[in-house]
Amino acid sequence: MVHQQQLRFSTRGRGTYNISQQVDEVISKSGIKTGICQVFIHHTSASLILCENADPTVRTDLETFMKRLVPDGDNMFKHKDEGDDDMPAHIRTVLTESTLSIPIENGKECLGLWQGIYLWEHRTSPFKRNITVTVMGE
Repeated sequence: MVHQQQLRFSTRGRGTYNISQQVDEVISKSGIKTGICQVFIHHTSASLILCENADPTVRTDLETFMKRLVPDGDNMFKHKDEGDDDMPAHIRTVLTESTLSIPIENGKECLGLWQGIYLWEHRTSPFKRNITVTVMGE
């Protein structure tokens, strides 16, 4: 059996947004008890991460690391169509993930105790982000 649903999120700009609950709701609605859940983001300047969900400083530290690795406004970037954060956002997306696969057990996402599914917005401005969740199994 396969169930697919589109989710739409509004971000407030750069940062991480826990979407675990919304993904789990799609899994619950599917009726699938055992299988796999694929989460896909339809953008080139935002990504998905499986990350620590208890201590928010982990995600703050990830952002600090990315700022150092891929700084906004770096003169080496030619692609600046939408501002100084445009090319850095694309690079951040390539370095992270556009798709996550999560096992389903007993009709729920089978995450580790301290894991959460996050949309990581790489642009500094607010955006609407589209995610497709596909649940497959029995």
